[in-house]
Amino acid sequence: MYWFPFFENGTLKPIAETRIFGVLQRIALCYLFASILLYYFKTRTVIIFSACALIGYHILLLAFGDLTLLGNAVLKLDIFLIGADHMYHGNGGVAFDPEGLLSTLPSIVNVIAGYLTGKFIQKNGQNYETVAKLLMAGCVLVLAGLAWDLILPINKKLWTSSFVLLTCGIDLFVIAILVYLLDMTKTFKRTYFFEVFGRNTLFIYLLSEIFVISLFEIKMKGTSAYNWIADTIFIAIAGDYTGSLLFALWVMLTCWLVGYFMDKKGIYIKV
Repeated sequence: MYWFPFFENGTLKPIAETRIFGVLQRIALCYLFASILLYYFKTRTVIIFSACALIGYHILLLAFGDLTLLGNAVLKLDIFLIGADHMYHGNGGVAFDPEGLLSTLPSIVNVIAGYLTGKFIQKNGQNYETVAKLLMAGCVLVLAGLAWDLILPINKKLWTSSFVLLTCGIDLFVIAILVYLLDMTKTFKRTYFFEVFGRNTLFIYLLSEIFVISLFEIKMKGTSAYNWIADTIFIAIAGDYTGSLLFALWVMLTCWLVGYFMDKKGIYIKV
């Protein structure tokens, strides 16, 4: 995906300048290590590992760097292992990968938390007690994340330990609410719009990335198709902020429409 569209000015784009890590690579690594831990070890051992991983990551960040863009331990390890040319350059051109190798360690805990949450719901059923316990656990994790933020700031790009606790807590809140509204009270019955995304998640994610990259590659009237469509159609009609929102919704709905036709045709791409 990061190599796409493979050619530049008629020549093959060099692999030496292609990003190695990324969102899908991060998910793959996290699922690999989490699945090994959960398959071979008891739940108590996995929870102890999770705590040690978060505390250990905190120590590594402070022991081998600082929390700045150019001085953090995540950047230093990635430059040592893969080099700056294989990293993300979206921070003002600075080589830094928000899905780097070292920050994968705390990310594994997110996957473990998700698995344990699903296992808990399956075991206890969809009832008021389950919802209450999910909400209480979510509250504890959010408060713990905010407390940890006092000594290790909540930071998504570094995937700090405080960020892990906060996001896991928020996820528990959301899951508890969805269990209550969708499965228990059945308040919302028409959820097909969201199910379309869930039935071809991987394909639609890739499509969204390649679609946007393609729009940037196509040239229209001295600029990219991406900028021309955004500026000439959406922003020109609705203004900067609303137009930007409408343009983003157009991209999203285009991908949804492809997913809709795939679902109607019974086409599902899974790993």
